[in-house]
Amino acid sequence: MELKKIKVLVVDDSLLFREIISRGISSDVNIEVVAVAMDPYDARDKIIEFRPDVMTCDVEMPRMNGIEFIRKLLPQYSLPVIVVSSVSNGVFEAMNAGAVDFVAKPDATSVISVENFILEMIEKIKIAANASVIQSYQENQSDKIIKNTNFNPGKVIAIGASTGGTEAIYNIIKSLPGNVPGIVIVQHIPPVFSNMFANRLNASTDFIVKEARTGDYVESGHVLIAPGDYHMRLKKLNDRYRVECFKGEKVNGHCPSIDILFESVAKEAGQNAVGVILTGMGYDGAKGLLAMRRKGARTIGQDEKSSVVYGMPKVAYNIGAVEKQVSLNNIASTINTMLT
Repeated sequence: MELKKIKVLVVDDSLLFREIISRGISSDVNIEVVAVAMDPYDARDKIIEFRPDVMTCDVEMPRMNGIEFIRKLLPQYSLPVIVVSSVSNGVFEAMNAGAVDFVAKPDATSVISVENFILEMIEKIKIAANASVIQSYQENQSDKIIKNTNFNPGKVIAIGASTGGTEAIYNIIKSLPGNVPGIVIVQHIPPVFSNMFANRLNASTDFIVKEARTGDYVESGHVLIAPGDYHMRLKKLNDRYRVECFKGEKVNGHCPSIDILFESVAKEAGQNAVGVILTGMGYDGAKGLLAMRRKGARTIGQDEKSSVVYGMPKVAYNIGAVEKQVSLNNIASTINTMLT
């Protein structure tokens, strides 16, 4: 029996990139490019005509940008969108609008850059084909939690996420009181974007958020995000925690790896930790979360309904790593309860 191919619509105002993407992703036997479009108006007609399973969409386009297009499109057509963008904050705006993932535009003059871009596109199209489209997160925000001054500063919160994680993490961080114990995060994200993501959270929440560097201490009211292409682990020094960031082979297909962070938290913090596994494909973080739970940490898993991709949280739940499975909007309040 022949497998049903994933039907893809490629939207980009650049003829060169329409060609690069179309030819590149068509090289995979499981993907069929059913149409290309040069702008959102052209794309709207192609969506109606060809009914694609996934759409790739440039952010910067004439007549209407990709972010505005996604906001207008998704209420009418629940279509998984992968945003293709130059390095800019636009990708996070697109994720907020409801895109499921993003890929950075390559240097079109570099064969290696284009090849890596195509491989990443193919992988993300396959994930997107099975993703849930969460329409604008602006309508899906949890309430701000009342400040609680009774937190134990010797505790630590560890969060891991992949596809759909940038908005999920924002949803949680903005809803936590600014005096909770220090937070360490691994989000599967490319280099450069990890720093931009940290800066975005820093500007839009009550926390001091930064891309982690070796030697940074985990402190109340602070959030450390693993840099793209670096693993991050926790180390206890006297009565404080600090992080180490280091180059290494991919673990479970990822660098940074959630398992590496979670396993170090299990070892160094034990019962003084809360672990959270969020939306994402695959199984990174499941074993690490189980190690945390076995050492006495409290653990939370995102539920299926609120996940863009119910992969990592599902595996973690199935192996017994998750103490409480809750919707995204209830994760912050659950963390709050577990800390008091």
